Amino acid sequence: MRRPTLTALVVIVGVLLLADLLVVNESLGQVAGVVVDAAILVAAGAALAAVAALATRRITDLWRRRGDPVGALLVLAGMAAMLGAGLRPGGDGASDPAVGWLVAALLIPIGATLFGLLFVTTLAAARRSLATRSPSATVLVVAALVTLVLLLPISGGVGEWLAGAADWTLAVPIGAVFRGLLIGVGLLTAAFAARTLLGIGAVDE
Repeated sequence: MRRPTLTALVVIVGVLLLADLLVVNESLGQVAGVVVDAAILVAAGAALAAVAALATRRITDLWRRRGDPVGALLVLAGMAAMLGAGLRPGGDGASDPAVGWLVAALLIPIGATLFGLLFVTTLAAARRSLATRSPSATVLVVAALVTLVLLLPISGGVGEWLAGAADWTLAVPIGAVFRGLLIGVGLLTAAFAARTLLGIGAVDE
């Protein structure tokens, strides 16, 4: 598929989903639903291809005796365990108790460990940012501290007030910023796609 054709397809899908968001129409909603389902299938296929590529790479590393053999074995063993638990005869797939146990016993602790390391590195990054005395860095650190205070698990009236303030902060100011960013990215993508389709370059300007 040529690049302009792919670009035009992306623009058409984006305009369709935007129209479905702005216009209440049953037929348009059905078409948008089909497009979203197709995108989910494509994403699932890409994820499976990525998993297959990772497994192939690790098997190749073991075969050619390169890289970290212990890490490759752990990755392959983890893949085999999850696939075996989910695809075994008589199992319930993703809702199988064996899959739930693997997630609860392995993936959640690993994720918690990574987030713990991320917390430490975030504190170090905040300290370095404040050391630069940059106004933007100060605003960023103060906003992070305010968010942390709002999300503290406190019971009673104070906890309810903090939870309400956190919900309002996420829905109104932070949500407005994210929506603005998404709209800006969408507009820039549409403009770039239009320039590509029309063959407009820097020389033409």
